[in-house]
Amino acid sequence: MEEFLAGIGPADETAMRAATERQLLLTKPAGSLGVLEELSIRIAGMTGVCPPAVPTPAVVTVFAADHGVHAQGVSPWPQEVTAAMLANFAAGGAAVNAFAANNRVDVRVVDVGVASDVEGLDIVHAKVRAGTRDLSVEKALSEDEVRAAIGIGFELAGKLVGDGYRCLLTGDMGIANTTASAALIATFTGATAADVTGRGTGIDDATLAHKTDIVATALALHEVPASDPLGALAAYGGLEHAALAGYIMGGAAHKVPVILDGVIAGAAALVAQAFHPAAVEYCVAGHRSAEPGHAVALKTLGLSPLVDLDLRLGEGTGAVLAYPILTCAVRALAEMATFESAGITSGEDDAAGGDGVA
Repeated sequence: MEEFLAGIGPADETAMRAATERQLLLTKPAGSLGVLEELSIRIAGMTGVCPPAVPTPAVVTVFAADHGVHAQGVSPWPQEVTAAMLANFAAGGAAVNAFAANNRVDVRVVDVGVASDVEGLDIVHAKVRAGTRDLSVEKALSEDEVRAAIGIGFELAGKLVGDGYRCLLTGDMGIANTTASAALIATFTGATAADVTGRGTGIDDATLAHKTDIVATALALHEVPASDPLGALAAYGGLEHAALAGYIMGGAAHKVPVILDGVIAGAAALVAQAFHPAAVEYCVAGHRSAEPGHAVALKTLGLSPLVDLDLRLGEGTGAVLAYPILTCAVRALAEMATFESAGITSGEDDAAGGDGVA
């Protein structure tokens, strides 16, 4: 883990100060672009440059894995759906493919732990094991398996940046992965199972109550402290959570923005933050998931979502929808005229006795 963490440092304070000052010079009332101004300042800090280049091209990486806890009946969907959706991603037929095509985002799909054999698909094959063990009765993963999955995500992030991508987006696929996410979020936030367990793919009240009990059982069984991210991933995590945590840390190490999707990414970001607090400084919350645990995770991460559309699909859809907002924020900082270059006297100058404009 030391080699993954060594390259992560805090966002560049000098670049953020310069971006803050530049925002005051642009041809608009100060603060009038709201969240976009703060976002552009954060991107300057991530990249260490003011104004930053527009973070393009972008890629969404869908990490896919299965979960042993599926055997406890926490989802009405058969586990085979994970593999079927990988085929759908590979064929370009999923929602994330449609959104990515619209927003000029490339898609990568990674099998990091799918239970079925998907060797015939044109995707990245990096299977650590064929699904996790049942987190409600034993540890989901060994620590060596966790390290392997983290390494896959970290190294892929580095490869993608090396290939020229300047914005990394998170995606995921795995039936029952909201159960594992709930356990991880509870671990790192101190919330209860009831606070963070949601309906996932749309379960009924009885199944939600059962799912919540399963999460509570797992938390009581393993009792992992928030100070032990490796242990938390071993106890509860999916292989996609571990790979996403590595991917997030890889983005931070290479100083590129990482747009988080929903509750799965939120859980993984909490893990990354526990490994290295500065990792979250490179994260942007793409959206707020309808899953209750996601709002809890975002509060602990200190991130505000760019959109809130009641999404709960996963795949990276919310991250891809948020990407154009991020690029607009950067373009405004980089490409808007200043009052001086546009020959406009600002309102502050007018108040001080300048000629001003109406």
